[in-house]
Amino acid sequence: MGRLTTHVLDAAHGCPGSAIKIELYRVEGERLERVATAVTNADGRCDGPLLQGDDYRSGVYQLQFHAGDYYRARGMDLPDQPFLDVVVLRFGIDAAQDHYHVPLLISPYSYSTYRGS
Repeated sequence: MGRLTTHVLDAAHGCPGSAIKIELYRVEGERLERVATAVTNADGRCDGPLLQGDDYRSGVYQLQFHAGDYYRARGMDLPDQPFLDVVVLRFGIDAAQDHYHVPLLISPYSYSTYRGS
């Protein structure tokens, strides 16, 4: 059975990104359909897959990580208009593949991602 998972690492503090709100959308042309919302746990992971079972199908998806809220909650002094507030990752899923893992490494001024396993 296919599934989509993610986790967040905070490069600025050298720790998992805990209590980060994540939203998953299915992209249908110009429309976004929200299919899941989660908050990362103490290990920077979601407690379960963001997508699995009958909801796991081929298509274009968008993850939104609320990094600005996370850094504000940690007490970081961010400008009124932070460089990174909501990190948006748009990617495709081929449902013939069993597992997509999309990790995020963040700081207030940069991020990186890759297709993990």
